[in-house]
Amino acid sequence: MADRTIPHIGEAIVLRSWPFLEADLLVSIFTREQGRIKGVARHAMKSRRRFGGALEPMTHVRATYAERPRNHIAQDLVRLDAFEIITSPLTRPIDYARTAALQMIAEILEEALPEQAPEDAVFRLALAVLDELQIGRVWMPITYFCLWMNRLMGWMPELGKCVVCGEDLRGQTVWYSPNADGVTCYDDRRANSHPLSAASVAEAQRMFRGTVAGLAQEDWPKVRGAELRRFAIDTLERHLERQLRSARALGRA
Repeated sequence: MADRTIPHIGEAIVLRSWPFLEADLLVSIFTREQGRIKGVARHAMKSRRRFGGALEPMTHVRATYAERPRNHIAQDLVRLDAFEIITSPLTRPIDYARTAALQMIAEILEEALPEQAPEDAVFRLALAVLDELQIGRVWMPITYFCLWMNRLMGWMPELGKCVVCGEDLRGQTVWYSPNADGVTCYDDRRANSHPLSAASVAEAQRMFRGTVAGLAQEDWPKVRGAELRRFAIDTLERHLERQLRSARALGRA
């Protein structure tokens, strides 16, 4: 008796793909309705009709796929049938920095999101940031994305209060350790702590209040927000318990 499958059609963001068996690809996608899932794209390395250029990381697609019933012994992988491109990062010019930023967003989504857990706020964040990621304009969107990922995943510490003594740190430089929760005052700083200036904390608050599209109207060279970006990436890496390879690549841009 043939296996019954449950068909799905919905929005998704392609995260990465790997060779799988002969001409197949194993693909990780972040769907709006079901969260992050993995599936097999049969003959994807040969068939351009069903997938075309839609397998590039951070391509926003309308995905057609089918999953087996929940009680099926091999339910982990879905069957990917076709992707229709909604927007592709390749429709805009690409340089090293933009490529590294796209890879970084894909890597963070791949590592931070549990499988089959819908995260609509994260999905909307990713699409909004992708709209603003352009050559010469990568630093603000990637900083915004990293900060908001920490907040949406519940990893963002309170920046206005020392976690050790409780001192009110609003308007002051705070200190954080890549190896510990929270921020501290100068006197209570931990080993290997880094400063986060009052100006950087204020910039973070602006990002939490504003939109990425609105902030993108300002001039954001690499040096602007560098301290804040380091803090956001350090916080992500501590909770992910691994270094982000793409963050190191972006740092060389």
